[in-house]
Amino acid sequence: MSVTSRAATGGPMRIRDFRLLLAGAATGQLGAQVTLVALPLVAVLELHASAFRVGLLTAAETAAFLLVGLPAGALTDRMRKRPLMIRADLVRAVAMATVPAAALAHVLTMAQLYAVALVTGVATVFFDVAHQSYLPQILPRDQLVAGNGALETVRSTAQVTGPGVGGGLVQLAGAHLAVIADAIGYLLSALFLLRVEQTEETPASAGGGSLRKEIGEGVRFVVGHPLLRVIALTTALANLCTAVLMATQTVHLVRVVGLKPGALGLVLSGSAVGGLLGALCAGRLAARLGQARVILLSVIVTGPFAVLWPLSGHGVLGAVLFATGSTVVSFGAVVYNVAQVSFRQGLCPPQLLGRMNATLRFLMWGTLPLGALLGGAIAGSFGSRTALAWCAAGFLAVPLPLLFSPLRRMRDLPGPDDLQADSGTGTPQESTTADGAEQSAPTPAH
Repeated sequence: MSVTSRAATGGPMRIRDFRLLLAGAATGQLGAQVTLVALPLVAVLELHASAFRVGLLTAAETAAFLLVGLPAGALTDRMRKRPLMIRADLVRAVAMATVPAAALAHVLTMAQLYAVALVTGVATVFFDVAHQSYLPQILPRDQLVAGNGALETVRSTAQVTGPGVGGGLVQLAGAHLAVIADAIGYLLSALFLLRVEQTEETPASAGGGSLRKEIGEGVRFVVGHPLLRVIALTTALANLCTAVLMATQTVHLVRVVGLKPGALGLVLSGSAVGGLLGALCAGRLAARLGQARVILLSVIVTGPFAVLWPLSGHGVLGAVLFATGSTVVSFGAVVYNVAQVSFRQGLCPPQLLGRMNATLRFLMWGTLPLGALLGGAIAGSFGSRTALAWCAAGFLAVPLPLLFSPLRRMRDLPGPDDLQADSGTGTPQESTTADGAEQSAPTPAH
């Protein structure tokens, strides 16, 4: 039975290579979520960094999306995806392992943390672009929502368990030793990817050509599509706000709410429960409401709960308010991500997947270092509560690009056949049913 047939009859979990891809994602994400707690705590507790320097560390982790985001897509389209992901995992494992080694030798500095963040960030850019471009080689288009939902479930589960594990490890062994869990996670991810058997030919573009021209093809594909444009703008704004939160939350929870490392990890784990629920519900919500409506409603309904972050003060009530806001916002973010990533993967021609994903990552994730610097600067000058207030205001504005786009009149999102049927403009055509409901492509399977 072919891969497509197995997916159609039993879903993506029937496919061995997808299970291995999922297992690799699980181990890598668990280690990364431990480091989400541990690395800022290395800066705050062991190197006594200021709020701005912690924000600068967060910016260093995400700066690669601006520095190498666009060329990474063109280079990824020239390479086989699985070997590239394995190499990226190994680079990240080695980089993370240097942190506990330097700490044990009493030579760890903020400069090294910045360097580790930059190196792992560059490797992550290549890994993520290759990973999103590799999934459509394993799954048929009508299983992409289910496959992305499973991957988001794994990621959200890691977000639930990882911070709690990280906080406990920090409290038991110290922040620098907890980072080793991330290195182990990346090594295990590489081992799972080594066992994937999917045949992958070297792309035709691997022989050379103009890198600038290939980058331009990816940019034109994204910018020329009205729905991809608005998704890029919406996600860029959401990520700007998320980066402010990431740069501020550790300082706020430790110095304002007054949490110990173990309790901080539990708060962040509790916050991730919303993401796990979102991953489990995303496919059903897309089938019931329509993929386009899910993208819009997910941010309109959940974004206002971000106002709970600046309201969180000292003690248990502050921790509960912070965790509640994060839980609901995370639910919406994961539902949104499953819907829009599946749409992108099903829409794009295979030879452009790397460049399309990299262009969108450049546009959407390029705001992360800017948001981290902004959050660190505001928190350093006016306090973490003020930074979180600006963050909440930004989340309230996230739905605006969607509300002023063609997507607000659609139930479902178009596929490649809809674009070929268009008159050449590249704009998705909407059809209206007898009851007035507007539709484009069929609702994706879940």
